Amino acid sequence: MTDKTLQQLLDEKGDIVTFLRNQQVGPNAYPGVPGEYSNWRDEQRSWAESSVLFNQSFHMVDLLVTGPGAFDMLSYLAPNSFKGFVPNRAKQFAPVTPEGYVIGDVILFYLEEEKFELVGRAPSIEWVEYWASTGKWDVKVERDERTIARPLDQQGYRRNYRFQLQGPNAMPVLEKAMGQTPPDLKFFHMAPIMIAGVEVRALRHGMAGQPGYELFGPWKDYDTVRNALIEAGKDHGLTLCGGRTYSSNTLESGWIPSPLPATYTGEGSKGFREWASENSYEGKCSLGGSFVSDNIEDYYLNPWELGYGIMVKFDHDFVGREALEKIKDQPHRQKVTLALDNEDIVRVMSSMLQTGDKAKFLEFPSAVYCMHPYDAVLKDGKTVGLSTWIGYTINAGRFLALAMVDAEFATPGTEVTLLWGEPNGGTSKPTVERHVQTEIKAIVSSVPYSEAARDNYADGWRTKAA
Repeated sequence: MTDKTLQQLLDEKGDIVTFLRNQQVGPNAYPGVPGEYSNWRDEQRSWAESSVLFNQSFHMVDLLVTGPGAFDMLSYLAPNSFKGFVPNRAKQFAPVTPEGYVIGDVILFYLEEEKFELVGRAPSIEWVEYWASTGKWDVKVERDERTIARPLDQQGYRRNYRFQLQGPNAMPVLEKAMGQTPPDLKFFHMAPIMIAGVEVRALRHGMAGQPGYELFGPWKDYDTVRNALIEAGKDHGLTLCGGRTYSSNTLESGWIPSPLPATYTGEGSKGFREWASENSYEGKCSLGGSFVSDNIEDYYLNPWELGYGIMVKFDHDFVGREALEKIKDQPHRQKVTLALDNEDIVRVMSSMLQTGDKAKFLEFPSAVYCMHPYDAVLKDGKTVGLSTWIGYTINAGRFLALAMVDAEFATPGTEVTLLWGEPNGGTSKPTVERHVQTEIKAIVSSVPYSEAARDNYADGWRTKAA
């Protein structure tokens, strides 16, 4: 911790939106793996056509939560129910502030009695750390920092390795690596398996809409398990996925990875801001895009907007329950995929091939240029929604954007436009070159966009309307 708290930093900055929009930080980095092992096009194809190995060992924060109070504390911080939650299960964990706004989401692993692990982006992790520090529960938390935030002499190892094996050939790859038929697990169930003589924890999971597993275990077994999976995949088209490709798989699955943590304001999270350091995630992250408001709370999102409404259960006491009960029956924006118009995309890209004014550059395969992208979705010039992720997938053959739009515009086939680029030539982020804004036509489409994701995911936020 530093001498300055997050609250002191925000008081000093005053205008939170301007502060975040001009932070000198680009999109999240994916360290520990090459940008591309082969090329991002083939790496994208692999999760749809054969099999892919995602290496998640480096870019996420892990928080181990142990102790007799761990279950009760985590249940108190989760809008979703813990009824029937037992060891060797996992669930999505998306806490909200007392005002009912989403802080972020991670995966919560119930490893054994009084032992849990949360894995994902830092905002939700830090929220749990704060509540553990209050002393209300008998718990212990142990943070294993993502690689890029670790001291140089600690960047060669983590507490656990973590791999994702996905794609239509994932099961044959795993079967060969195990030397026997993999266990038939339900979605988000776990079991121990053996690979190359070492025990591995397997979670039935999915990222790109295809069947597969998340595989994790102690760091000492990293090379043993990784090499065994690569060898087993040689006859099944297994492709290694690089950091450049990794962030684009969410375009097909429909998961929005970037809600701005809603802890910058609100009396209910003031204690967190006074506990957190200026070097916390909230003090270091960046905001960008065409949507600009003077009020930081206009960037906050509730569970229904992110498609998480189906997970909210009022069968227990939890932080934010009263606020969510008040808004549950109100109209909410709905999550959609925007299929961006190919001709407009070509027009935007062609501006790079001329002198004079240029549109904001569209990077392949991910066009995200800050940690929290917020672009305005327009209908007849009026803002009717927000886009929070954008990129290209070769499996769809087009640029897609994940967005939330007013319910009346959420019907597939509705024509809208995406306002691309920042106003006034752009902010001072180093990932933003001088440019002019432009509108890109788009068609509201289903979410997940991938047919495989719609067919294969368990019932939940990906498969049911919010």
